[in-house]
Amino acid sequence: MQKFDKITSVAAPLPMINIDTDKIIPKNYLKTIKRTGLGKALFAEIRYDEAGNEKPDFVLNKPAYRRAQILVAGENFGCGSSREHAPWALLDFGIRCVISTSFADIFYNNCFKNGILPIKVTPEQLEKLMDDANRGANATLSVDLAAQEIRGPDGGVIKFDIDAHRKHCLLEGLDDIGLTMEKDKSIAAFEAKAATARPWA
Repeated sequence: MQKFDKITSVAAPLPMINIDTDKIIPKNYLKTIKRTGLGKALFAEIRYDEAGNEKPDFVLNKPAYRRAQILVAGENFGCGSSREHAPWALLDFGIRCVISTSFADIFYNNCFKNGILPIKVTPEQLEKLMDDANRGANATLSVDLAAQEIRGPDGGVIKFDIDAHRKHCLLEGLDDIGLTMEKDKSIAAFEAKAATARPWA
């Protein structure tokens, strides 16, 4: 998993509330088990028209936000079904951080397992960040995970909370497999001891 330390990027404003995982990545894209290639389908139903053409008024289709790595979204982001394809699609597009007042629990957990930092802020803080994000090419935010800070284009700072274990995993780039492999010496020692004690096994 890619490490997350600090990013500075244009932030895309998406003030819609209750954006569910089907809105993030429609069900017809769930046949694949690959984590790549889903960025093109991110928000497909609101990003493209029926002919497959980009809707020019959708935020990620606007020139200023095409390379956004930060998404500032309305409350209850990632609700609905538990599809892991949702964070896969965000990550494949280039989104490394999603900021909202609240997230659905399963989506929130899946973000950490895929190298995306979901940040919870207060409604007042979200309003300020949404205003910052609406500045287009000047909507640059800096997210520092180690310091647990968001810095706005005007120099303002917002502190955020995060579980210490999840913070460690993101900083070190450790998913569930990575966490297990940290203990590879202990696992190897156990297996060697077990093989000696039960050579017939």
